[in-house]
Amino acid sequence: MELAYRGAPFHGWQVQPHQVSVQSTLEQALSTLLRSTTALTGAGRTDAGVNARHMVAHFDVAPPGEAPDVNMSGAKPGKAPDVCSPTFIRSLNSLIGRDIAVYSISPVADDAHARFDACARTYRYFVETRKNPFVGALAWQAPPRLDFDAMNEAAALLTTLTDFTSFAKLHSDARTNICRLDSARWVQTGAHSWYFEITADRFLRNMVRAVVGTLVDVGRGKMRPQDILAVAGEKDRCAAGTSMPAEALFLWRVDYPKEIFTSAMES
Repeated sequence: MELAYRGAPFHGWQVQPHQVSVQSTLEQALSTLLRSTTALTGAGRTDAGVNARHMVAHFDVAPPGEAPDVNMSGAKPGKAPDVCSPTFIRSLNSLIGRDIAVYSISPVADDAHARFDACARTYRYFVETRKNPFVGALAWQAPPRLDFDAMNEAAALLTTLTDFTSFAKLHSDARTNICRLDSARWVQTGAHSWYFEITADRFLRNMVRAVVGTLVDVGRGKMRPQDILAVAGEKDRCAAGTSMPAEALFLWRVDYPKEIFTSAMES
C-alpha cells in the first residue's frame, strides 16, 4: 500500500493506547471492508504531527474470492475482495477521512516486508524565511538571515558520520544508533523558501528534527559548521540543537529494491 497523510490530526503513525494514529485508522477501515481483523505494518514510524508524502505499508489478505481465515466478531462470512482494484481503494479512502490518502495497493511476495526490505528513506523539512499564510501550517517560519551556505557545509559533514546518538531521542527502544547517511543538503526553491533533504537507510526517533535544529544553530552563528562533528562525538542528546516543530517535516520517499517492490508513484 502506498499512501500519504497529514500528521497534525494523528498521534503519529503507530498504534497508541487511547490515541488516534494513522495505523489504527487504516487498520479499522481495512478490517471493516475485509470483514476480518487486519494488521498493517508500515515502512517506519513517524512521530505525532509529522507528515508523509509517501509511506509504504503491507498487510496480509486472502486471495480474491477466497474466505478470510478469521472473521471479525459478528461479521458475516464472505469472500475476499480484490484489494488492488480501484473500487476497493475508493471504498477504503471513503472510510479513512480527508487526512489520509491511499494511492495504490499492489501484490508482493508473501515474505515481502514494508519495513525490513526498505533500502532507503528520505525526509524533507520545509522552511520559509518570510511569513507565508499559504504554507504556514506545513513549514517552519525561520529568521530571515540564516546562513544556508554554512548550514550546507555542516550538512555535508553529516554524511561522514555513522553514530547518531547525539541526535536520537533519549530512552528509545532502538537497538543501535548506527545509520548509513547517504545525503544531506539544503535546497532553495524560491526567494524565501528552502527545504532540508536527508536520505539514510534508517532513522532514529526524533533524529531529523534534532539534526535540523543543530543545523539552524549553525545558520544562526551559534556554532561553526565543523562543530557538528564534535556534537556527534559527544554521543549526548544534550549536545545537539533543539528538536524542531513536527508540522514542517515530511517523510518524502521510501525506496525498495526493484525485485521487492516498484513504486507506482512518481519520485
